[in-house]
Amino acid sequence: MKKVAVVLSGCGVYDGSEIQEAVITMLEIRKNGAEYQCFAPDKEHFHIINHLTGEEMPEKRNILIEAARIARGDIKPLSELRGKDYDAIVIPGGFGSAKNLTRWGIDGPKGDIDPDIKRVLIEAVEAGIPTGLLCMSPVIMAKALEGTGRSVRLTVGTTEEKSPYDIDAISNGIDSVGARSAMCPVRKFVIDEENKVITTPAYMMEANIEEVAEGISRAVSKLLSL
Repeated sequence: MKKVAVVLSGCGVYDGSEIQEAVITMLEIRKNGAEYQCFAPDKEHFHIINHLTGEEMPEKRNILIEAARIARGDIKPLSELRGKDYDAIVIPGGFGSAKNLTRWGIDGPKGDIDPDIKRVLIEAVEAGIPTGLLCMSPVIMAKALEGTGRSVRLTVGTTEEKSPYDIDAISNGIDSVGARSAMCPVRKFVIDEENKVITTPAYMMEANIEEVAEGISRAVSKLLSL
């Protein structure tokens, strides 16, 4: 049975992994006849957000412990992830992608990237291990490959459909670090055949759960076919 590593960045759209995207991803992996193992960084959240009000909360939480909520406790530290042990890697979206795995959401394209996720993604691309990135997570791949000489094709959505985010600005940021941005609607995905990287917009677009699930389903199915 194929094994997929699912990398989480916390629990909750505004400060960690987008829960619906994460759960849909795990479900689709199983529906495609594969199994998954969750991973997350064992470090402190950038900050904690009240998901009712959107306000920052005066407390500290550990990313791995919070992500364990989604993984039902079956989760390992990101430092233990080795690409060679898995057939594919998937990173759901959520602001944790741009706050905990990178600092893109704080400092833009110049923001730092977590060293473990950078290692994992570079190892995956160099070894030809298929990688899927949802929602805001494509910026992690853009940062991981910055300066490596590899230029990967990625999407965070399209300017031709409604979005709560500035798709054009994020796409320009992706281009600025050496990757190649592409426009894509929520129900579809973009594939970089050479690097075996698949990306889909998910909740970067103004979409409902059915539309998001369709895009993720297609992306995961294609990912496992690689």
